Amino acid sequence: MDTMTSHHLFVLLLSLGVLLAVARVLGELAQRFRQPAVMGELIAGILLGPTVMGALMPELNAYLFPMKGLNAIALDTISNMAIVLFLLVAGMEVDLSTLWKQGRIGYKVGITSIVIPFCIAFTTAFAFPEALGRHLEADPLIFALFLAIAVSISALPIIAKILMDMGLYRSDLGMVAISAAIFNDLVGWMIFAVILTLIDGHAGNGNSILLTISLTLAFVIAVLTLGRWLIHKALPFVQAYTRWPGGELSFALVLGLFGAAFTEWIGIHAIFGAFIVGAAIGDSPHLRERSRVIIEDFISFIFAPVFFASIGLKVNFLTHFDLWLALTVTMIACVCKFAGGAVGARWGGLHRREACAVGFTMISVGTMGIIIGILAFEAGIIRQRLFVALIVMAIFTSMISGPAIRMTLHIEKRLRLRDMLSSKLFLKGIRSVSRRGVIDELTQMVSAAEGLDASSLAAAVWDREEALSTGIGNGVALPHARIKGLRQTQVVVGLSSTGIDFDAPDNRPVHVIFLILTPAEAPDAQLQLAAEIARLFRHKGLTERALRAENVTDFLALLRSGI
Repeated sequence: MDTMTSHHLFVLLLSLGVLLAVARVLGELAQRFRQPAVMGELIAGILLGPTVMGALMPELNAYLFPMKGLNAIALDTISNMAIVLFLLVAGMEVDLSTLWKQGRIGYKVGITSIVIPFCIAFTTAFAFPEALGRHLEADPLIFALFLAIAVSISALPIIAKILMDMGLYRSDLGMVAISAAIFNDLVGWMIFAVILTLIDGHAGNGNSILLTISLTLAFVIAVLTLGRWLIHKALPFVQAYTRWPGGELSFALVLGLFGAAFTEWIGIHAIFGAFIVGAAIGDSPHLRERSRVIIEDFISFIFAPVFFASIGLKVNFLTHFDLWLALTVTMIACVCKFAGGAVGARWGGLHRREACAVGFTMISVGTMGIIIGILAFEAGIIRQRLFVALIVMAIFTSMISGPAIRMTLHIEKRLRLRDMLSSKLFLKGIRSVSRRGVIDELTQMVSAAEGLDASSLAAAVWDREEALSTGIGNGVALPHARIKGLRQTQVVVGLSSTGIDFDAPDNRPVHVIFLILTPAEAPDAQLQLAAEIARLFRHKGLTERALRAENVTDFLALLRSGI
């Protein structure tokens, strides 16, 4: 039996070091240009793989990244482990409580954003399988199902990142998009898990398809009900008797690996088990945002780049690039995903502009489409040229989503925060020490200035706060609500020297609170102000300076200097 020698280990460590270094450098460069890091990581693999290095330095490419042998097997094993852990993190982004609380609009967008693209892509792929790159030995039905799910699934991590970068993550539009993406991911991966069992007509370990599907559904139900409850009960024990953050990190990774092992055993790919377990872990209120960020950073900065860069090692992207096919697949994805999101948003009652913004948000196929593409390629369902086309589609949809949202919402022409402030709605010293108390205190100021009922205002803001906390980090929170009968947008600024817990992503107490009340007929107002505030208070130094403001004039002067 072949074993790893010292030379094999040397080459493996060297190749991993080169792969990770180039992937991280190009990932950082991609983010500098406001693009997802995964784009740079994919380019790293293309540069190091047969496309570039293989053409210019074939011997070095074959030495570092051989296609066969022990080193190829070891690198492929590490890549598989990396994608399992990445799907665990993606699952942790699935906040189930947000899905329940958002209600009908999120469900409607989630349903239409997967049903419409799935049906159109399936029909097209089933009618023209060879033209779209089906492998000659692949079943046409399985091929059509694979392509349909690759086009219809959404990239929750990238959608969340785009909304965070624009300061819209915790806005009403952000809640709709995130809840829809959560629903989309859960349903999409369950469909994908079923499709995997159809390959070769049987599932893993000799199980029948019916048995594997039954075990899969039982696993999902058990993990998201009993498993979710047990995790909720176990996390305080882990936090109390283990060192932070190692205890929570180990707890999450162990459960993720167990879930991945179980689904692999029943005949479903391991990534599905990791994703479902991640959703159960991420939904626990005991998992603090800071711990979630540490787990995500640990995996996203180390393991995910290795996986996405390794994709470029498998295919020559120049030789197998088909412009017509790439354009066709990309057009199908963009049109169908936009239509699915926009139709669902209009169905849920959103205004036309907001509905279009939701449609552009749901366009991003991103990493999820890439993962499905690589699995389909390895399973022999698609040819290399369709695999390359899916990579191009995934990258392009992730690139255009953010700019399209900005253009749709006219964020560049947003309301100016400094025009919204007044001395009557500025509070130097907040007395309350709780979120609910702060909201009551600030809404009373609007009530006095506008003659509105304070309890109704506070109830509307608190309902929104309970759905998803509005702390955005760097000591700032943006509690808000849409109020029927309100004549114009009102912004109250409150400063707290002691700090208040708004469950912000960075786990820091909040010192500057902007209460934003907008008329129900002005859906864009809150989005525009939230985006500006997020941009202004991107650095914590501005928050510290804001606390020294004695009045609204000082605060306005600070904002002008920040702008």
